[in-house]
Amino acid sequence: MASLADRMRGNGRIAAGLLLNLLVSICIVFLNKWIYVHHGFPNMSLTLVHFVVTWLGLYICQKLDIFAPKSLPPSKLLLLALSFCGFVVFTNLSLQNNTIGTYQLAKAMTTPVIIVIQTLCYKKTFSTKIQLTLIPITLGVILNSYYDVKFNFLGMVFAALGVLVTSLYQVWVGAKQHELQVNSMQLLYYQAPMSSAMLLVAVPFFEPVFGEGGLFGPWSVSALPLASNMKQISSLTSTLSSLRSFLSAENVSADSG
Repeated sequence: MASLADRMRGNGRIAAGLLLNLLVSICIVFLNKWIYVHHGFPNMSLTLVHFVVTWLGLYICQKLDIFAPKSLPPSKLLLLALSFCGFVVFTNLSLQNNTIGTYQLAKAMTTPVIIVIQTLCYKKTFSTKIQLTLIPITLGVILNSYYDVKFNFLGMVFAALGVLVTSLYQVWVGAKQHELQVNSMQLLYYQAPMSSAMLLVAVPFFEPVFGEGGLFGPWSVSALPLASNMKQISSLTSTLSSLRSFLSAENVSADSG
């Protein structure tokens, strides 16, 4: 009976993690889209705000002893931090330039691309059943893109870059966790501030900072409070988004162990 109860508690944690994953994914997509459509907030600046709030959230977590930081050499994380910037920036640009439906379907291509990368670069093999599941995914994304009434070539370029960089990032995260013997939160604790610093340097070259439409630009008095609140909610949701895969993965690992 105790074993059954433990199994049920484990399944409950997995279900809760998956539900959190779903809810956070939906919230951050609609919140970011709202900010882009209604206020034209600069993409990289919003990503920078998300990264900073993510690091602050992790700092609070480690102070609450939710996880213990582990000293890591920054040189080992540079490429990962750079890919983290590209992954979030390109997926946000895809969301900004595509419909939500096209954006979400394009993200479905991440799994096939990850499998291709692992097959070609890491010599991993996958069963025929897994390979066959990639066919309807790929066809569905292609058909949706072709018949999308709001087809946007630039949006599809950003979507393709987002899928590629996201796939590389996810593969590298797994490799780095194994190499450095850390969990996702320990890795993100160092990675988030490094990515924030990279974007802090890059933003002035690509987006206005103090001018019209910039992070510190002349926003209208009526729009400022609502936009500010939405950015704060979006940032907090982004923090949960960064942590959600850790919660699900840890629960699944504990249950399978």
